[in-house]
This record gives sequence, structure tokens and C-alpha cells, in this order.
Amino acid sequence: MSPVSKPFLETLRGQARAVPPIWIMRQAGRYLPEYRALRLKARNFIDFCLTPELAIEATLQPIRRYGFDAAILFADILLIPHALGQSVAFLEGEGPKLEPIRDAAGLARLSDARAAEILSPVMESVRGIRASLPSETALIGFAGAPWTVATYMVEGAGGSDHTIIRRMAWQEPVLFDALIDRLVEATSAYLMAQVEAGAEALQIFDTWAGSVPAGLFERAVTGPTARIVAAVKAKHPDVPIIGFPRGAGGHLGPYARATGVDGIGVDHMCDIAFAATVVPPNVALQGNLDPVLVLDGGPVMEDEARRIVTAMKGRPFIFNLGHGVTPPTPPENVARLVAVVRGAN
Repeated sequence: MSPVSKPFLETLRGQARAVPPIWIMRQAGRYLPEYRALRLKARNFIDFCLTPELAIEATLQPIRRYGFDAAILFADILLIPHALGQSVAFLEGEGPKLEPIRDAAGLARLSDARAAEILSPVMESVRGIRASLPSETALIGFAGAPWTVATYMVEGAGGSDHTIIRRMAWQEPVLFDALIDRLVEATSAYLMAQVEAGAEALQIFDTWAGSVPAGLFERAVTGPTARIVAAVKAKHPDVPIIGFPRGAGGHLGPYARATGVDGIGVDHMCDIAFAATVVPPNVALQGNLDPVLVLDGGPVMEDEARRIVTAMKGRPFIFNLGHGVTPPTPPENVARLVAVVRGAN
């Protein structure tokens, strides 16, 4: 019996399809009533991510509802700082708060001695999800890129300016590079463990890549990501990896060539037709509908989705949003988007 076709994986391996595979970032989340009910069962968000029964169910909910071509592990990019011993808390209505690392003493307090043990529930979730998915649905594992995770670790919260870590990168390069090195090592190990548990593809989220000055881009974004990709590929050469350097714009071509990723996530601030001119043709593109269009739905969303699909014909392409679906989005709008991408009138 021949193996079941998985359009998502075939696209990442270079196949252009008449109907692109589709999944969307944050496809499991607060816009779904079933997710909101599930979230009440955990005392806090980190416990939610590290309780396999809950993480498995959260991952599967959008697959049951929409039949996406890929599921993405339900977890969070800040599990790595948590596993390294940094204080991480998610405050309702405020987002993540971390005890900032601003000096060598703070960096020295990090330890990977128990990281694998702390993250072991994530691997249990991966195994459970893989066993529960439909045979044609691929499973994506993921992690945050070192720059993006480091911004939270140094700044102590989210934001978009990232003045403190940019100053560290310029003025304290030894400290900054040491932090990035720790994250490259921890992230590589974490992603390889996900593959060994059953993840079939990986995505590296560099959500804050757009805040990196051009003079730091190779050191903060491209170089660390290339090292992670090389480490994973050395052990698992057939597992495709998607890089998502949000806000990178004109850096997309050099990023694709230098990192060795198999796919590039394109955000909604970038014209995907431009991305197609600078990213090598053997690298799949993924994106890039503005999430606000799904929030509103209707003909404008449908027309823009069809335009993106048409623009990507003949190229390996995965339909997605340019960032995550927003919490107020009506679930029926997502259902309609899936139908439009798959060719319904």
C-alpha cells in the first residue's frame, strides 16, 4: 500500500500544487469557543501548555472543525526560558512577564540541567497528537528563534521597539552573543526532540525580526537560525523547516539563502509577489493574508485570498495568514476562508 499523500509536506519538498495546502497561525486559540472552554481547565497558561491532555486537545480542535492540511503543536515560544529557569508568567490582559536578564549574573542563573525534563510533557503531547491526526494531516513542531526569545528574556515583556536588547547587542556584544549561543543550543535540542517524538516539519518563529537593525541582522537573526537549521538537518535531514522572519522585508532573500530553510513565512506587510522574486524558487512560500480581513470576512477577504492563490500558481506555496488569527475573529469566517482557498465559489 502506498503512503498517504500529505500536501503540506509535499509542498515543502518542492511540489507546486493546483490547490495549495492551508493552515493558519494561532489556528488553535481564543477565537474558538471550544478552546476557551478548554483553557478554563488549567490554572495558568504554562500549566496549560505542559499538560499533554489539554495541549493535545487544543491542537486537534481546529483540525476537527476545519480540516486544515497541517496541525501545529500547541505550546509557546517562552517554554524554553521557563525550562532554563527564568521566571515566566502570563498575566491576563497583559501578556508574558519575565524577570529580565540584563547582565552576566542573570545569564549565569540559566541552566539547562533540567530543561529536557521540564519540556518532556511537550514531547508527550507531540506523540499523542501524531497518533490522533488524520493520516493526510501533517504535524508541525515549532520554537521561537533566538532573537525573538531573547527580546522577551532581556526586555522582560513583549513590545516592538526592543531598545534594551538592541543596546545590549551593540554595546555588550559578548553578553548578547553568549545569550544567543545558549538559545541556539537549547532551541536545537528542543526541536530535535520534537522530531524524535513525531513532528514531521518545523517552524522557527522570529516574530520580532523586523526590529533588528540591518547591521545586526546576520548576527541576531540569520546566523543563529542557520546554526539551528544545520544542527537539526545534521540529525534529521528529511524534516522540512519553515522560517518566519516577521517584518524582515528586504532581508527575505538573503535569509532564505543563508539559513537553508525549506520554506519562508511571509507576513502581511510584505507583497508576496515581491517575496517570490527574491526567495529562491526551490524554497516554498507561506502566507500572507492580513488577519484583519478574516476578522471582517466577506467579499474583500475572499478576493484577497484568491489574489494570493493566483499570484502563487506554479510555485510551491502554502496558504496562511501574515500573522496569527486574532481572538475576536468569527469561526465561520475561517471556515469560509478555507473553502475559498480550496476552490469553492
